[in-house]
Amino acid sequence: MNRRLYLIAYDITNDKRLNRVRYFLKGYSTGGQKSVYECFLTDGELNYVSNNLKGLIEEDEDRIHIFTMDGRSKTHTLGIAIQPDDPEYFYVG
Repeated sequence: MNRRLYLIAYDITNDKRLNRVRYFLKGYSTGGQKSVYECFLTDGELNYVSNNLKGLIEEDEDRIHIFTMDGRSKTHTLGIAIQPDDPEYFYVG
């Protein structure tokens, strides 16, 4: 299964929608902070995540950015930040 690293960042104007988006993305992320999540996704998972996010937001009020990252590159980290890592398996529960 071929996974790519994505950064998914959001700015949601309503607390109820914000909590729904945050809860949904936590199921697909390997890390992140506040409103930015690191997600290793297959093409199918990316489509699923994108479609579900469209249903969770108000397109005229909220915004979500999905950035494709090069998983082979090392990020520059400072402080207690940890390098993103594609785990052997994902637990969804």
